[in-house]
Amino acid sequence: MYTADALLDLHERAHQSLQGLIAHCRQVAAGDLERQLAGFGYPSVRLQFVHVIGAEEYWIGVLEGRIDADDKDALYTTLDAIEGWRAAVSGATGRWLRAAMPGPLNTARAMQLWGGREQVLMPARVVLRTVTHLFHHQGQVVAMCRLLGVPAPGFDLPIA
Repeated sequence: MYTADALLDLHERAHQSLQGLIAHCRQVAAGDLERQLAGFGYPSVRLQFVHVIGAEEYWIGVLEGRIDADDKDALYTTLDAIEGWRAAVSGATGRWLRAAMPGPLNTARAMQLWGGREQVLMPARVVLRTVTHLFHHQGQVVAMCRLLGVPAPGFDLPIA
């Protein structure tokens, strides 16, 4: 059984790491944030950030019974805007977790997804997926930073 407190701890630590990576990317030349690099599904640093934050916003919306699937690419064109959005989305997830009750958190239920699809999902696993998804894309951004000449230190889950 997952607890809201444990998920909240993982979520907060994940966002601490993401916030640090966004801050590190301030060393990347502005034009290089948009530079498309081969081999990545989202080919630029900025698009990686927009995707991962947008995905969390989408999944928390699904848990709350709404579909937040609008393309946000044009809204978040600077690291300041991305950081502000990250903080807002992280706050929304935190509020959702603080209100989550153990039974419903761990009980699979039908949820409406984008495109009119319905899927039976456990809310705790949806939240956990946003954390694992975040680290997947952070790894890609770290690799991109290396390619752009601004190597990043590790941005794993903070344990201290």
